[in-house]
Amino acid sequence: MRILFWGTPEFATPALRALIEEGHDVVAVVTQPDRPQGRSRSTLVPSPVKVVALEEGIPVLQPERPRGEEFLETLRGFDPELNVVVAYGHLLKQEVIDLPTRGTLNIHASLLPRWRGAAPIQAAILAGDELTGVSIMRMVLALDAGPVLHVERVPIEPQTTGGELTERLAEVGAEGIVEALALMELGEATETPQDESRVTYAAKIDRAAARLDFRAPAIEVARAIRAYDPKPGAWGVLRDTEVRCFGVRPITDRRGDAGEVLEIGEMGMIIACGSGAVAIETVHPAGKRRLAALDWHQGRGVQVGDRWDLPA
Repeated sequence: MRILFWGTPEFATPALRALIEEGHDVVAVVTQPDRPQGRSRSTLVPSPVKVVALEEGIPVLQPERPRGEEFLETLRGFDPELNVVVAYGHLLKQEVIDLPTRGTLNIHASLLPRWRGAAPIQAAILAGDELTGVSIMRMVLALDAGPVLHVERVPIEPQTTGGELTERLAEVGAEGIVEALALMELGEATETPQDESRVTYAAKIDRAAARLDFRAPAIEVARAIRAYDPKPGAWGVLRDTEVRCFGVRPITDRRGDAGEVLEIGEMGMIIACGSGAVAIETVHPAGKRRLAALDWHQGRGVQVGDRWDLPA
């Protein structure tokens, strides 16, 4: 099948590689423009999807916005049968969705209709979901609302982080799109409408969303630290310093004032929550390197009795 592939981050690369390995003709890749990175912001870095495309000799398109008659004419020149979209980064217009003869499929990292939106992986962990997965759906103008062709389910283990789950779902999504296309080519694909009564939304992650509030129960604080590991990193303020936290487990039998550092030792830094406490293994204070909580304590960065600031 002649495929126009749309994607940008590392999450999209397993699907692109899988389509190539299965013998599909990926006629071009559309990805975000190269972006400046590093402290000086002077070096332009290509997206992970662009890197794979160049390795495979696939033409790459990098519009600032995927619209306009000139851009559409370029797409028509590739004569695609199907768009496959994976975390591209822009909503597509109807004329782009309808341009290939077989329309557009999207790989979405949730069991739709649960967790439509920008951050479904983090939302599933925050909510304490025990099961997630990938939905291969037909793209429509409404956000993640199209009928579903294929679903792959994945359990969420108790200590899974957002980063670990992202890697797993990227691979599962690659398997899922290959299976969905095989069903399409056999004429056996069934498109199931989503149940609108079961829709939930996963909002885009902003800085405020990742701030820790130790007044919450320990299980919720622990989920937040896991959900935002490694990026953007759940964070709080201690001694006027912003600190990101990683590696956590809830402790149900410890008590103290919310945000109080109760103990620091081999199991990490124990912080009281609204109910119970959490043990945090690793911290990343602003302007310093990432280090074990015990090492931070021994370097006098934190002491028992210190209190984390609570959000207003």
